[in-house]
Amino acid sequence: MLQNISSKKVRLNVQIPFELKDKLIWASGIEGKKISVLVRESIEQELRRIQKRVFEERMKDAYLDLAQENLEISSDFAYSDAENLQKGKEHG
Repeated sequence: MLQNISSKKVRLNVQIPFELKDKLIWASGIEGKKISVLVRESIEQELRRIQKRVFEERMKDAYLDLAQENLEISSDFAYSDAENLQKGKEHG
């Protein structure tokens, strides 16, 4: 998904609240990372979370569609099973 992001970098200007900048400065000191690295890692983490959610939603929809299709197929054969049971009783 996001593992192999191109090494070519671009500059992105983002406005954030002053308090968030203070938190980034604090976290940068604690983690020993540049603020730009913390921001990039946070963006990557959030994008992975979004991709996971979208993937799970698509899988759920596909599963529900398949389940509905299986129910429809099963209902098509409901009477044929009853006919086979009836024929078995007649020959038994």
